[in-house]
Amino acid sequence: MNQGLIVKSHGIRLLEAQIATGGIIDPVHSHRVPVEVAYKRGYFNQEMNQILSDPSDDTKGFFDPNTHENLTYMQLLERCVQDPETGLYMLQVVKEGGKYFYIDESTKQALRSKPLQVKVGKFKDQTVSVWEVLCSHYISEQKRKELVMQGEALKVKGLRGEVSVSELFNSEIIDKKTLDQLQDGSLTLASLTKRDTIQRYLDGTGCIAGVLLPLRKEMMSIYQALKKGLLTEQCALGLLEAQAATGFLLDPRNNQKLSVDEAISSGLVGSELREQLLSAEKAVTGYTDPQTGGKISLFQAVRQKVIVRDHGIRLLEAQLATGGIIDPWHGHRLPVEVAYKRGHLDEDMFLLLSDPDHGSKGFIDPNTHEKISYSQLLQRCLIVRDHGIRLLEAQIATGGIIDPVHMPQTPRRNGSRSGNRNGSRSGSWSGPSSPTPSRCRQAASTAGRCPCGSSSSPSLCRRRSEGSCWARCGPGAWRWPSWPRSSPAWWRRRRSAAAA
Repeated sequence: MNQGLIVKSHGIRLLEAQIATGGIIDPVHSHRVPVEVAYKRGYFNQEMNQILSDPSDDTKGFFDPNTHENLTYMQLLERCVQDPETGLYMLQVVKEGGKYFYIDESTKQALRSKPLQVKVGKFKDQTVSVWEVLCSHYISEQKRKELVMQGEALKVKGLRGEVSVSELFNSEIIDKKTLDQLQDGSLTLASLTKRDTIQRYLDGTGCIAGVLLPLRKEMMSIYQALKKGLLTEQCALGLLEAQAATGFLLDPRNNQKLSVDEAISSGLVGSELREQLLSAEKAVTGYTDPQTGGKISLFQAVRQKVIVRDHGIRLLEAQLATGGIIDPWHGHRLPVEVAYKRGHLDEDMFLLLSDPDHGSKGFIDPNTHEKISYSQLLQRCLIVRDHGIRLLEAQIATGGIIDPVHMPQTPRRNGSRSGNRNGSRSGSWSGPSSPTPSRCRQAASTAGRCPCGSSSSPSLCRRRSEGSCWARCGPGAWRWPSWPRSSPAWWRRRRSAAAA
């Protein structure tokens, strides 16, 4: 390596393989020596000694064909199966959909953090970790895997697969007390996943699912709104990419979550957007490192210029606004501190994404055409109560947020109107069974907004105390307009006449 006869990264991989299988090979004396001895003998310099001695700095130059992860040789070796007759290590290659079991790093860390007091044997009267006991000569490799597999059976549903509770613990999503309760059965997985603090990291808090036309009470997908000219191509593509980058494309009418290919097959989006949306979807499943072919996260893809920086920032912004940065290896979102530790975010990027005044503003409000952050756009949406999905209003002049599924039963009149304001009106109430006045003397035809224009909610109108606005003002403040059919007395007389 020093003489340039082999590439440095290639040489590190070979040295790493030697260390993982017993030590650095001394080519003169034909035996292995520890790393520190090899350094003293001048087999490599101080920089290389630091790289090889510190496990956290290992160059992950090997590839797991099953998970597509970059690993050290030691990690790959641990995922192999040892042949009982020959003692040789065999790499498992599992077909898609097949069962692939190995003890991952998060599981090891969880077991290392769990203390165990031993009364007999090698560890008599000592407190050691469960992992130390599992790796001792008392337990065979096969038995160790069986025991860990039993623990791994405790899994919950993540974004694109299952997540073990040990991974949730390792990600600081649950604490040790909760982990122990799950393992001893005092807490069920169903109870755990109902907690908002857990659901946030498993499924997110919800992205913008579609568009609402308040006047028509019509709900539609982002792609439908694009085709109807309600959204510009730039705005619609940004919202669809945000959906893909936060888990799935959403069908708001059927409340379905679909992958990009599933969405195209079902007609939820057009095939002309396939390439852009597949690229955004990799924010969940992982991008490909052009040098090693391994999997990298969205933030790592931005740093390595695999994707355009501005585009990557928009996707990171959407993830952060909907629950947290997604770990593509484990299929769930991460607390900010853990995302830092795992290299999926850094402080500068977090500040850029979270600063409301000077941070990233990569999305467009279709009503005001202003550039805002994804979190700001989310705040301007409404939430459909049954499904919990968020809808963006297609126009702002309709006044107020309307739930298309549970439209408030405010009193209104059906039928046509003719003449001026003081002319005759016909129609019937479609509100509550006991008619209540709907508008005051100054009523206007604004949809969803109080006539004085101050509020989209009757209870929040600043003029309610004057009795000159919504009917929900106090009874003593009601002022009936001049047309007779709006009066309760008129309705009482009409009912009496009909009964007679």
